[in-house]
Amino acid sequence: MTVGAAAPISIAPPGDTPRLAYSALERRVTVAIVTLLLALATLAWWLTAGMARGMSGMVQGLASVGTAMPFDMSALVFVGMWATMMVAMMFPSTAPIVLLHHLMTRRQGEGAAPTVAFGLGYLLIWTSVGFIPLVALVGFRHLSADSAWIDRAAGAVLLIAGGYQFTRWKATCLRACRTPLTFLMTHDFGRGVLGALRVGVSHGLFCFGCCWALMAVLFVVGLMNLAWMAGITAVFLVEKNWRYGREVTLAVGGALLGLGLAVLIDPGVLTLLMPLPQRATMMGG
Repeated sequence: MTVGAAAPISIAPPGDTPRLAYSALERRVTVAIVTLLLALATLAWWLTAGMARGMSGMVQGLASVGTAMPFDMSALVFVGMWATMMVAMMFPSTAPIVLLHHLMTRRQGEGAAPTVAFGLGYLLIWTSVGFIPLVALVGFRHLSADSAWIDRAAGAVLLIAGGYQFTRWKATCLRACRTPLTFLMTHDFGRGVLGALRVGVSHGLFCFGCCWALMAVLFVVGLMNLAWMAGITAVFLVEKNWRYGREVTLAVGGALLGLGLAVLIDPGVLTLLMPLPQRATMMGG
């Protein structure tokens, strides 16, 4: 009687078992964190889209001055809306640094609290930034469409946004966002929740330095212009995480410079930048 050979059994060396288990745990944590960030961003996009439909002509940009600029929401409601927009636009591109921060604090024996504090510190910066568009919107809500400086202001914003993409400040802030491990190793504010909060605030400031110019474009095209929001979000994601991100930054800068010049030469271009409902109203549709 012939007995078949038993299949070989692979047994990991005893010393490798804890390491393999820890690697499997890190993979599960990675998937969980990325899934959570994307879920929060998706929810924020859904809420933002709902707000955009409900507000109709409210909270638009320079392209809509005098046609759809009523602004009667409270500061608290506006800041809440702005914070939701920031979660939608910023959380996808922050996944690498949030993940690295969690893995580093986990290896130090800390739980999830520092990661939450890091995210809150980051969001605190971008929520605070919301007071800038709030003041601007309150300031020009009563302007008429024939205000002579509107076209020049819109073109100037686009030119500034495009030109900033070529500056050393943009490159420095973008480098901090593109190298999350280096950033975390060189911005150590101590352990615990308070230290993580400070790191989140610091990263938020660098992220603001990287992204403020493109966010300023929303002043022209409309804060609730979903198409432009999605496009700018895609630029943030690509320039921070793709190997050719710097080239994308420069290409976007050139495109904005060209668009700014076009607006200064032919103010009618502004109509093409408006959200579709307001464009239809302007064109009698």
